[in-house]
Amino acid sequence: MKLLESTRFEEINRALVIDSGDSKIVGRIESYSCKMAGDAKQLYKRFNSAQGVTPHDLQALSPPQTAMGISPSQYSRSISGDEDGPLCDTISRKTLFYLIATLNAAFYPDYDFSNAKSHEFSKEPSLQWVTNAVDSNLNATAGEHYPALQTQLWSAIDEEISMVDCDIYSYNPDLVSDPYGEDGCLWSFNYFFYNKKLKRIVFFTCRAVNPIYAMDSGFANDFAMEDDDETY
Repeated sequence: MKLLESTRFEEINRALVIDSGDSKIVGRIESYSCKMAGDAKQLYKRFNSAQGVTPHDLQALSPPQTAMGISPSQYSRSISGDEDGPLCDTISRKTLFYLIATLNAAFYPDYDFSNAKSHEFSKEPSLQWVTNAVDSNLNATAGEHYPALQTQLWSAIDEEISMVDCDIYSYNPDLVSDPYGEDGCLWSFNYFFYNKKLKRIVFFTCRAVNPIYAMDSGFANDFAMEDDDETY
């Protein structure tokens, strides 16, 4: 996956480093090209051969956390419109590879997600569900810092990826695999906005940590990199 530089995202990322007093928040938005060449093609071949499947095989996803208020069967019927519809969403091997490759690029060199499984990912029901979930977390935790950023944030993502044309996935691992599994983590999210036509993914990741634990986690370095006048 090739990181696509964006000065607008860089500006927003600086604003997503927030110390609200009750919590410390670090968010990041990045854009990646899904066009494979050279090493990426070889990795994709190994990814399929190692799993013993073909690129056309579909893999089962877990229900999204945003839909945890209803049962899996209710959720599946609500998105399929079929009382006898499937009990889960599925994902192609190629798209799953894109999501895993995005995680590897975003968290390199600290984490390796090459062995991540499809059930660690979910397909989100709608754009509205995702924006509501993000806004709810950030409004509740960042307080007055987030409203000043909210419109700019979603506008930048939309201009980069055209959100209405995207399939939106989330990564929801267990604590062992979670890069944000440290003590004191209040919440975290990892969303992928995948535009198949553009062959591009915008990755939006964010976490909030109790300030008591922040100095013992990677937050100390995150905040040290930002000047006070650049932090909302």
